[in-house]
Formats: sequence, C-alpha cells, structure tokens
Amino acid sequence: MAKTVYYASVGPVLSLCDIDIDGGALVKRCAVTLPANIQYAWPHPSRRFLYVVSSSGGPGIAGDKHYASALSIDPATGALRPHGEPAALPSRPIHACVDASGRYLLTAYNTPSAVSVHRINADGTIGAPVAQPGNLDTGIYAHQIRVAPDDRTVVLVTRGNNAGEGKPEDPGAIKTFRFHDGVLSDLASIAPGNGLGFGPRHLDFHPTEPWVFVSVERQNKLYVYALDGETGLGRDPLFNKDTLSDPNTAVPQGAGPIHVHPNGKFVYLTNRTFPASGPGARKVAPGGENSVAAFAIDQTTGAPRLMQNLDGRGLQLRTFGIDPSGRLLVVASIMAAEDGTLPAGITVMRIGADGRLSFARKYDVDVGNAQQFWSGMVTLG
Repeated sequence: MAKTVYYASVGPVLSLCDIDIDGGALVKRCAVTLPANIQYAWPHPSRRFLYVVSSSGGPGIAGDKHYASALSIDPATGALRPHGEPAALPSRPIHACVDASGRYLLTAYNTPSAVSVHRINADGTIGAPVAQPGNLDTGIYAHQIRVAPDDRTVVLVTRGNNAGEGKPEDPGAIKTFRFHDGVLSDLASIAPGNGLGFGPRHLDFHPTEPWVFVSVERQNKLYVYALDGETGLGRDPLFNKDTLSDPNTAVPQGAGPIHVHPNGKFVYLTNRTFPASGPGARKVAPGGENSVAAFAIDQTTGAPRLMQNLDGRGLQLRTFGIDPSGRLLVVASIMAAEDGTLPAGITVMRIGADGRLSFARKYDVDVGNAQQFWSGMVTLG
C-alpha cells in the first residue's frame, strides 16, 4: 500500500508527520511556510501536488492578503516545497478542492459568499482564473466546495448565520452547479423549507452508493441526501439525525467536518463547543461537547445510526483525516483554552472493525496566538 502522511498547520506553517498505523502514532519530520495563515488544502489527483489557500484574515477578520499556492510533494517522503508563484485571491478563502480531472482548482469564500475557479497548468502550477457568470447563486456564508463523483456537478455548502444582535437569521442552503470546461452554471438550491433552521457546513460522498452525508453545523444534525442527476442532490433529505450526546444542551455548539470511512460502512463528524464571545475568543462555557461522533451506515438504505461520541480532548475540533486502511482517525483542535487547562493538539484515535473509536494518544501543540486551522492525510503518489 502506498505511504500516507499527515499534514497539520499552525498559522502559516504546514508540518509533515509520518504515520505509524500499528503504533497509533505520528512522527514530525519537517515543515514549510506559506505566504499567510493556512485556511485549507487539497491534493491533486496525481498526488504530486498539494494546493493550499491562505489568508491574513481569519474567523471574524477579513484580512488584506489572500493566496492560492501550489506545493510539490516528494513521492517518497511527503516533503513539500513551493511550486510556481502563488495566485492572488479576492478575499479570505475558506475551502478549496480540485476536480477529478486535475485541471481546475475551485475555491470557496465566506464573506462575501463566492466561488472562483483557476486552471491548473500541465506542470501542476496554478494558472489563470476562469471567468464565471456574474449572477451565480452562491448563497450566504459559503463554507465548503466539492466536485461530485460525476465530475460534472459542483456542490457549494452555504451555512447561513444565526440570528443575533438585532440581526435576523440568514438562511442556509446547499447550492449545486453544472460544471463544464471550468465554468459553473446554476442548477438548484437545496434547503428544507426556506433555509431557516438549516445551517450546513460540510458534506462527504459515499464511496460506492449515491448517498451524500451533510454535517449541519448550526443545528448539530447529520442529514443524508441522495445524489440526483437533475438537481445534484435530492430536494428532501432521506434521514435527519442528532449528533450530540445531549441534543437538548444549552451550551453553544456546532457540528464540524465530516468524512465517510473508506469502506463506506461508517461516517464520522465532530461536535464543537463555541467560544463564549467574539472572534478568536478562547473561553468556552462549561459542559460543552468537543467530540467525534461515529455513525454506522445501513448499507441498504443509507440510514445513519449514532454509535458513539468520543471526547476529542481539544477545543474546536476543526479538521480530521482517516487513513486509507480505515484504522486511524486523527483530529486537530484549533486553539488552547483561555485558562490553560486544555492545550491545542492532535488527537489520534483507533477505529475498530465495528467502526467504534478508542483513544490512542494526544500530542499537545503550542499554537501561541495562532490557530491550528487545517490538518489532513494525503496518500503519496
């Protein structure tokens, strides 16, 4: 089996770790520095390049410098180095991905909610942006962009915003687009009712069945949709499940990233306790849940069943990855708690044959005033 490595960022620094699957351990090897704070990263299908979007901004901070960078991946070690010049982006990017053909880099922006598409040159460097229609429906507060398995449909998850400070709720939705020669065209807007009470964050596709699993951040829910050739996703969810151990908690919570297990039998997402106040706040209310929720998937219907919520031993579990063998899940927390009782870190969990999780170890990470904003696994080419 090809070697898989783990990358994790703190501010603009992206570190490489080797993975010991049997030992449930990580070994840090080296690091590379990007032009600004790392927001997200996505590997090329060839696994020879990693595309990283970065910004001087962050949660609640617009910033004034925003980039997309190509990095070459050493096929033996996973070490990264800059590959061509970074491309300037119009605002803070929140997510990015590459289509299955490896010809386009797609980027999502949350404020204002928008998308861009850049060509990827034959040598893997980032090329020119592809002009898009000016009236695309990009919703409110985009949080993720993905290309569907057919490589002809793009899905933009737009979270919306909760009501607050005299401002009404912004509705959430999943926007779908047809994708041809790098150009997007509106397909459908998928949301229960008018999108109020629906705040989706991320989604993932089942590896073999036409099922899409959606992490609904603002309501702490897991929705399951069917893929649809006409609209991208079916208009109504097939299933709707709670993600928290206590769905009635009064502590501010939000669901996080979501990944389907490589064997398609399980799906995992994080639950996160929100800071008590303001962008960058590190004080959280007691009693919150920072966990990884494990669901079993009915292989006939796609119905998820909550099996477990395992404490992630970190504040704000923003990103995680699952190794291709399906035996390890590694999750990264953004920041340290204000009172020093909970350091930022990387938590390694074992995945059993039944899909249940068990704690292996945690590595504390000194993030200082920065944030551990992205982490993920990449299998080398």
